[in-house]
Amino acid sequence: MSAYKKNLDVGFISDENEEFGEILSIFPADENEKIEINLTDPIPVLPLRNTVLFPNTVIPITVSREMSVRLINDAYTSNRKIGVIAQKNEDIDNPQPKDLFEEGTIAHIIKKIKLPDGNTMVIIQGLRKMKVLEYVQFEPYLHARVEILPVELLKNDKQFKGLIDSIKDIAIQIVNLSPNLPKEASIAIENIQSPYFMLNFVASNLNIEVKKKQKILEISDLNKKGMLILKYLNEELELLKIKNEIQNKVKTDIDKQQRDYFLHQQLKTITEELGYQTPEKEIEEFKKRAAKKKWPHHVQEVFNKELQKLSRMNPAAADYSVTANYVELLLDLPWQEYDEENNDLKLAEKILNEDHYGLEKVKERILEYLAVLKLKGDMKSPILCLYGPPGVGKTSLGKSIARAMGRKYIRISLGGLHDEAEIRGHRKTYIGAMPGRIIQSVKKAKSSNPVMVLDEIDKIGQDFRGDPASALLEVLDPEQNTNFYDNYLEMEYDLSHVLFVATANNLSTIHPALIDRLEIIDISGYLQDEKIFIAKDYLIPKQRKMHGLKANQFKLSEKSLNYIIDYYTREAGVRALEKKIAKLCRWQAKQILTEEKVKATIREEDVQKVLGPKIFEGDSYPRVHQPGIATGLAWTPAGGDVLFIESTLAPGKGNLNLTGKLGEVMKESALLAYTWLKSNYKKFGLDARVFELWDVHIHVPEGAVPKEGPSAGITLLTSLVSLFTQRPVRKDIAMTGELTLRGMVLPVGGIKEKILAAKSRGFTRIILCSKNKKDVDDINKRYIEGLEFHYVNTAEEVLNLVLEPQPVEHPLEIIHPEWRKD
Repeated sequence: MSAYKKNLDVGFISDENEEFGEILSIFPADENEKIEINLTDPIPVLPLRNTVLFPNTVIPITVSREMSVRLINDAYTSNRKIGVIAQKNEDIDNPQPKDLFEEGTIAHIIKKIKLPDGNTMVIIQGLRKMKVLEYVQFEPYLHARVEILPVELLKNDKQFKGLIDSIKDIAIQIVNLSPNLPKEASIAIENIQSPYFMLNFVASNLNIEVKKKQKILEISDLNKKGMLILKYLNEELELLKIKNEIQNKVKTDIDKQQRDYFLHQQLKTITEELGYQTPEKEIEEFKKRAAKKKWPHHVQEVFNKELQKLSRMNPAAADYSVTANYVELLLDLPWQEYDEENNDLKLAEKILNEDHYGLEKVKERILEYLAVLKLKGDMKSPILCLYGPPGVGKTSLGKSIARAMGRKYIRISLGGLHDEAEIRGHRKTYIGAMPGRIIQSVKKAKSSNPVMVLDEIDKIGQDFRGDPASALLEVLDPEQNTNFYDNYLEMEYDLSHVLFVATANNLSTIHPALIDRLEIIDISGYLQDEKIFIAKDYLIPKQRKMHGLKANQFKLSEKSLNYIIDYYTREAGVRALEKKIAKLCRWQAKQILTEEKVKATIREEDVQKVLGPKIFEGDSYPRVHQPGIATGLAWTPAGGDVLFIESTLAPGKGNLNLTGKLGEVMKESALLAYTWLKSNYKKFGLDARVFELWDVHIHVPEGAVPKEGPSAGITLLTSLVSLFTQRPVRKDIAMTGELTLRGMVLPVGGIKEKILAAKSRGFTRIILCSKNKKDVDDINKRYIEGLEFHYVNTAEEVLNLVLEPQPVEHPLEIIHPEWRKD
């Protein structure tokens, strides 16, 4: 509908390759719909290049092709009747019959006008639809014998009337929305009474391709023709709405930009009057800072380039703040700036001992690094990983290392991290982009050689946003981190002088390639006497200071500390112990302010009064002298633990039932132990038929706690053999080891934690695989004082050590008396 304009202020439809303009349509008289035309002779055919002529419509065209000019001149001097047919391809200059559609319109030449440029303008009116039967002449222009197609019959049903009304309404909407169409056009459309002419008029003015217009012309059914016109009208209306919406938005944005520009100019004047910093002064400040900066040549080039870009920008532009922030980051980063390190090994050792008790391996590794650094003068920092249960001082040790070395301390918590961009940073193109945590931490430290603690490296997540662990591969590789690339910084940064200290509770969840880059230092749990020493020298003074208590106002005897450790904590570290001491400090502070006489020393009865009833009452599982009960040792992220396994028999069909929330590997260990027993039943004086008449049920107490791993293999076998032979297991023995189907005992991990757990629960004899002896030799002798170790290689050796020589007093009758006769 964008093709209508008032009066005769119109462009022309050309038969040449010109962009056609607007269409002028004139209302016909009513009788025009019923024009009868009798054509006996062939008529000249005028090809139209970029439009379609509909019956009853009037359009102006410009004629410039030689054959078309001659056709118009000849027809204008005769009966002025010609056939008008659209070209299939408007790029063809000399169309032949195959290049034209079959159907067109009989037209009457109303007026011929000679234009100043030499072209001819012709105003033609469509009369009736026609169909070419055959072309009879090709020179000097086309002549064809045609058939006049019958006029479509008008329909009087409500559906057709509603269709015409819809077409009229949408056409008026398009006229009202289009800024290029005069409002009088809507009045003209409103006054059209003939449905037939309404369809042709609207179709003629549709802003669509020639092929689509030709399709409308060829449809004889008025309902179908109207529906197709309505479809194209709706598309044009939607397009016009979107166009107007975009134009309005652009206009609004331009107005806002102009408004913002004037406001910023006013703000600039106001800030200058008040003496505040303007963009020009900010750029000058950047230049002054850069002149004092010590950085690589390539960074200097990038800085100068970005500063020039910033000086050309409008401060009101969105990119101004992005570029300004980037320039400021380049200035804030400590390029080639290093803290002077403490090379006094004795002082460093003294500081490490002041902050932490024990942990000899870590302290020794740090002192070794400082020694090499002192001799060589320059060395890449090691990548350490402190591995152990919670509460043993891994994170605080990083701070102590920084203090001992005289470096800045930075801690990055990696627990629950999912997005790779947290490590590598975001690209500057994103809204709210920022550097990754590594670069941010270096910026915060204001030094390129800080001690950076990567806390909880084993708890990094992974999802659709990337894998942060894979991004850390570059950070924690001494061969690669000299050129660490941050997406926001968009250049390499040297991290080789940063001392990375990672902490982890569980190595199995860390990426294997990442473990390969780490120097693993195992930090196991503390013995009870170590916990008492730590509490006296570290925890109690710390809590006294935090709660405003003096040394003569709060004291804890060794007996009270033992009482707290035994009955209120069960951990490898000292975190829970510190919390209990803090609670006692709060209670003592309250007593000092509310009571007249307060005892400084906290006794056992005070502990029970403040901390409540005992949380742990010795062994949670009583040790009984009963067949089928064996004691194993387990490793958990919180340290070692004692694992009790019990089994029982019930008359049945030889089924094996397992309960206690066991994992797949542990279930397989139980099945393996049962199979080994059945294959070696003669060694224990059993009859093979017992396995068919008795159901075996194995249960591991604390059923809500998941249990997994192969290290309970020999314990499960011991429980089963004890059950079937009715020989109880010695009470003072705990064991750990994997069992094979051939009865071999294999080594397991977590030996130190398991031994500490066994000693804390009162066991004096421990059975291990002979290949685990190296792990025991690596443990401080104080930890294993009073323990007796037995190293085994086969299941028979285990059973000989753990089973009592005789059955219980009243054993279960497993073997039928009649079988004994056999």
